[in-house]
Amino acid sequence: GYWVGRRAGAGSVPRRKRVLALFDGRTEVFNDQVQTALGVSDATATRYLDELEKEGKIVQVGSTGRGVIYKKK
Repeated sequence: GYWVGRRAGAGSVPRRKRVLALFDGRTEVFNDQVQTALGVSDATATRYLDELEKEGKIVQVGSTGRGVIYKKK
């Protein structure tokens, strides 16, 4: 049979751009805001934010839980 699916991370680039757009007019963004704006789970929102952090586009402030915010570089 055939496997029909997406390559890992293939659909995340446009959504990461949407995450960056959340910073327009804001100094900080929370994981919950990403979840709501994109309609994704906590884990998916965290993955997008982690990817953007690794790319050097945002920085995480705080280490765990509700105290974590993200700021654009």
